[in-house]
Amino acid sequence: MNDKPLAGKVALVTGAGRGIGRQIAIKLASEGATIVAHYANSKAGAAETVAAVEAMGGKAVAYQADIAKRSEVAAMFAKIDTDPGRIDIVVNNSGVSVAGTLADVTDEEIETAFSINTLGPLYVVSEAARRIGEGGRIINLGSTMSEFPLGGAGLYSAAKSALKSFTTSWAKELGKQGATVNMVIPGATSPGMMDSSPDYRAFFENASPFNRIGRADEIAAVVAFLASPEASWVSGAHILANGAANT
Repeated sequence: MNDKPLAGKVALVTGAGRGIGRQIAIKLASEGATIVAHYANSKAGAAETVAAVEAMGGKAVAYQADIAKRSEVAAMFAKIDTDPGRIDIVVNNSGVSVAGTLADVTDEEIETAFSINTLGPLYVVSEAARRIGEGGRIINLGSTMSEFPLGGAGLYSAAKSALKSFTTSWAKELGKQGATVNMVIPGATSPGMMDSSPDYRAFFENASPFNRIGRADEIAAVVAFLASPEASWVSGAHILANGAANT
């Protein structure tokens, strides 16, 4: 059995400076992938991710881009074309939570929710689609808010629902060039926003029969499977990773 199934592959992980993104980058690196650690504002966090990968003998670079701006995404891919020089795996992890009452919703909140959670992944995959080929992997990170929307979270749940629809369509389109496209749908996870929200954390803990929330490394393990050669016949799937929670 190959203990480095991703050897020779290059994986872009957006939002790799912390939380789930960092754990995904580290997991994929442990399986042999060279990592492109994207960040928007967390330069120090991305540097820590690169350092963690290098400490385990892996290779990584960190590139900055505001994925809500198509020109910056294109510029990031131009850097990837130079170093590491190819792309095989894309993990669309970057996202932002937007919540508030419907009566008070602002144009800024609407733009933020959809530009980062929906348009950002679209811009990233549009660039990747020009480069990725046989054996390529696109993995989008969704949210259980698209499955079990809560009051006040309509913008976020709708933005993630749109990404879910993209996943199905992209799987059919990119399958023609040998690439798979899937979505992992995490529930409440730590490290993440739950760590600073004890009331919300308790709510989501009680929603699962395991009486806890998920760990970032558990989400990373699902992503690593979808990135692996063993997942070659899995495409267009939306995989819940939420401990059987009912919300």
